[in-house]
Amino acid sequence: MQTTHHCRRWKGRFFWLSLSLLLLVVTSTASAFNTIVIDPGHGKQDLGASDSLVYEKHINLDVSRRLERTLRSMGFRTVMTRSDDTFIPLDNRAALANRYRDSIFVSVHFNSSYKNKVSGIETYYHSSESKLFADLVHGELIRNIGAVDRGVKTANFVVIKKTQHPAILVEGGFISNDRERSAMTDPRYRQAVADSIARGIVAYLQMTRGR
Repeated sequence: MQTTHHCRRWKGRFFWLSLSLLLLVVTSTASAFNTIVIDPGHGKQDLGASDSLVYEKHINLDVSRRLERTLRSMGFRTVMTRSDDTFIPLDNRAALANRYRDSIFVSVHFNSSYKNKVSGIETYYHSSESKLFADLVHGELIRNIGAVDRGVKTANFVVIKKTQHPAILVEGGFISNDRERSAMTDPRYRQAVADSIARGIVAYLQMTRGR
């Protein structure tokens, strides 16, 4: 596979989290939440963004599984809205999240545009209580991935609008962009996205502990 700009950033220093340090942070602070609901976007007949060989639904699920493993290793309880190639209605995803009062919600997606030169990462939130969460996760993604910063934005997406706790939706790059699509096929890129989201979650925990 062709080495992309993103992949070169990780080569020789495979993106890592210092999990032992983060574990100390997690276990030594009284947090406002202990459950992370991870929502791999799309599924089954709902492919999401796609190219001839790359389907968003599969990348969403792979990144979400990686995020789940990382968070569990740090002592968090995780809940997945889907764990295989299944279609889950949007309302059901939010309803699942709302069962857990001590939770936050992360919906994992990848983007598409009719302009194939468009690239970058963007993060969405709905309610003002979710803005800090979005800012911190987005900051980690931009810092560690090295992608174009498309900003933190508000949106009325069902899964973040109907979730009653802090909720964000991450768009981790554009499948329609040749360079970013190539990066997405590299497990190192998908792990870097997952690890960056995890770092943002820990930062949010630190900022909100004791509230």
